Amino acid sequence: MGGSCVRRRPAGKRGLVLLYIFLRTLQESEAGHIRYSVPEETDKGFFVGNISNDLGLEPWELAERRIRIISRDRMQLFALNPRSGSLITAGRLDREELCETVSSCFLNIEILVEDTLKIYGVEVEIMDINDNAPSFQEAEIEIKVSEHASPGSRFPLPSARDPDVGMNSLQRYQLNPNSYFSLQMRGGTDGAKNPELVLEGSLDREREAAHHLLLTAFDGGDPIHQGAVAIHVVVLDVNDHVPKFTQSVYRVSIPEDLSSGTRVLMVNATDPDEGINGEVVYSFRNMESKTSEIFQLDSQTGEVLIRGSLDFEKYRFYEMEIQGQDGGGLSTTAKVFITVVDVNDNAPEITITSSTNSVLENSPPGTVIALLNVQDQDSGENGQVSCFIPNSLPFKLEKTYGNYYKLITNRMLDREQVHSYNITLVAKDQGFPPLSTETHISIKVADDNDNPPTFVDSSYSVYIPENNPRGASFFSVMALDLDSRENSQVTYSLVEDALQGAPLSSYISINSDTGTLYALHSFDYEQFRDLQLWVTAKDSGNPSLSSNVSVSIFVLDQNDNAPEILYPTLPIDGSTGVELAPRYAEPGYLVTKVVAVDKDSGQNAWLSYHLLKASEPGLFQVGLHTGEVRTARALLDRDALKQSLVVAVQDHGQPPLSATVTLTVAIADSIPDVLADLGSLEAPRDSQASDLTLYLVVAVAAVSCVFLAFVIVLLALRLRRWHASRLLQAAGGGLLGAPASASQFVGVDGVRAFLQTYSHEVSLTTGSRESHVIFPQPNYADTLLSQESCGKSEPLLITENSAADLGNPDSTNNQVRLSASQLLVSLHKSFRWLFQNKTKQNKTNLFLVGGCIRFIHI
Repeated sequence: MGGSCVRRRPAGKRGLVLLYIFLRTLQESEAGHIRYSVPEETDKGFFVGNISNDLGLEPWELAERRIRIISRDRMQLFALNPRSGSLITAGRLDREELCETVSSCFLNIEILVEDTLKIYGVEVEIMDINDNAPSFQEAEIEIKVSEHASPGSRFPLPSARDPDVGMNSLQRYQLNPNSYFSLQMRGGTDGAKNPELVLEGSLDREREAAHHLLLTAFDGGDPIHQGAVAIHVVVLDVNDHVPKFTQSVYRVSIPEDLSSGTRVLMVNATDPDEGINGEVVYSFRNMESKTSEIFQLDSQTGEVLIRGSLDFEKYRFYEMEIQGQDGGGLSTTAKVFITVVDVNDNAPEITITSSTNSVLENSPPGTVIALLNVQDQDSGENGQVSCFIPNSLPFKLEKTYGNYYKLITNRMLDREQVHSYNITLVAKDQGFPPLSTETHISIKVADDNDNPPTFVDSSYSVYIPENNPRGASFFSVMALDLDSRENSQVTYSLVEDALQGAPLSSYISINSDTGTLYALHSFDYEQFRDLQLWVTAKDSGNPSLSSNVSVSIFVLDQNDNAPEILYPTLPIDGSTGVELAPRYAEPGYLVTKVVAVDKDSGQNAWLSYHLLKASEPGLFQVGLHTGEVRTARALLDRDALKQSLVVAVQDHGQPPLSATVTLTVAIADSIPDVLADLGSLEAPRDSQASDLTLYLVVAVAAVSCVFLAFVIVLLALRLRRWHASRLLQAAGGGLLGAPASASQFVGVDGVRAFLQTYSHEVSLTTGSRESHVIFPQPNYADTLLSQESCGKSEPLLITENSAADLGNPDSTNNQVRLSASQLLVSLHKSFRWLFQNKTKQNKTNLFLVGGCIRFIHI
């Protein structure tokens, strides 16, 4: 088993962008040993390995089976992620800190599965990255070489150290180019290569006393890191030179107020020789007693220090001679002249005569803040004083009389930008060095109502769900006034407006102190979906200032309306409607269509239709999105005549709402079947109801027989006329070639016209406790039924073949498909009185519903 992980480490302080290819290998032996690899310097939570997968577990089993790390040494370095089931780092991993100089760094931890008490050993290899540069222990080294040293002499150099391993460790050294030295490597006993400095030519100290070299160490990482050390080579020589001062005469001026121990100056004599021959000792020569009381000399450093106190009025000038001598006895001298300078030892004094601690903002420039006086006890230039304001503040000083100044404003102040000032006044004399004095004046800027309240946003949009609780807060506006005290106290109000003929305040109210908006009514998304109002924020200043902001409130739709079924509509008395389906209907035949709407919007109004219950499962199906009720298979003889369906209409809201409708489907081929089957749907409850049903059936049968006899007679007359015309044509001989279908069509046309006059639809249902007669329109697949179309007829369609059969007197299978709604209307009028009386007494459930009547001619 194995895997790989690629991790790009971001650049740190060294500006490195490293691409890590993390190869994780997993090896599991009989003892359950697992091995991973992870680069060093990774962040906390870095993926080490999929421990749950390697243990053959699911991530959620880590917590359930109480799997944990029990290693004592490295427990703080790794952790288990119970969500992903992986082993991750618990902190930053530093290979050099964990394994120091070991080339391969392995950390061993143990995983305990508590429910099985099985321990798995996990070995994690910490892979090295080039995160360390070679470094030397010292920043600079010094090597002393005699100027008489022979070429080829070797001088050992310090070695650099790089804690990285492999190619990331120290690889080579480099010496800067020069004419006297070169770099060579010498192998050590441990196999390491140590650098050595090799002298290539003769040295001359008088020509070049020192050589400055740079030794650089490089590693082999990518990018390459380096470290360097400075090498200072000193060339040694003998005493063959006399010390020499840097100046033959030293001149210095010192103030009279220097304290004892203060350094006045420092003389310096150099000797190019080495060792004791180059060491110079300083001393005074021919020094007066008064000078020796005031000054002292450091023999090693050449510093001239103050011993006593200086007085400009007594001694203004000193002269002395200093000798410098090396260890070989050679010496030289230099002159020192010291001048004492008068000191400005009195600082100016500032006296504030009068001042105010506050000034009104928007005051005109030139408003007086304070009056002050400046004095200095010194004379001459040391007593000449200038007064100023160091900062770029909106104030300035104007000199009035003598040493008096007035502090005034130089521009208008704005309290909202700066509410107070701490003014520093500086008085400075013209002495050398100048002395100065500072004093401070604190000024508060008094507020003026010059800022209107400002809303945080230029406009607000609020979204509130409908059916919100009345009186609950739903939003808050905030206006800020940069002024202070009463000028910043803001009150809120609503701008008067009307909503649907009612004042806005009857719907929304606002807290005048906090700006919180409250809903006084429960909003209905179906009534209005949004409204806009204006909020006014007004401060308490004099005069007061105000501002307005627009608040747009959008009502969010909630699923608070159940679907409403438009079709089929139930009768007002609660009875169930009946739909007809022919027995010869093929699979997919459209029986009816359930139509519903939802007053909500969006997905709350997305409707789906489901068949909840059916008396014959698998016979009907309902379109999920159309609501069409179709046959799922062909009707069988064993299928019951009366089929009851419960269709549910459900929206997609949360939670979803639904409505149901019960459909009754009657299956029949002809009116006799309908009547017979409907009569068998429900047994008569008493003798009067049975008599009423019998009367109606007999009446319908009688009228149907009369109508059928009339049609037969009419057809016989038509056929007789047609037969006579054929005989005449045969006798005349002139019409022998005329097609028989022409006269045959003429005969059928009269029948068609007659039948079309009486073509209607009739349907019957049962199941109500009262009798009704209804005349619905034909059942179309994609239109809704409307009461306005009830009673409309469809023309009788007779095909050409049917017309031919009617013209044939020997045919016994002629069928005429027609509707008899007009006939049933007449029948309904004739028996209206009978229905009214009988149904009131017997509660007979008999309805006339839409359907097609087919008469079979025998």
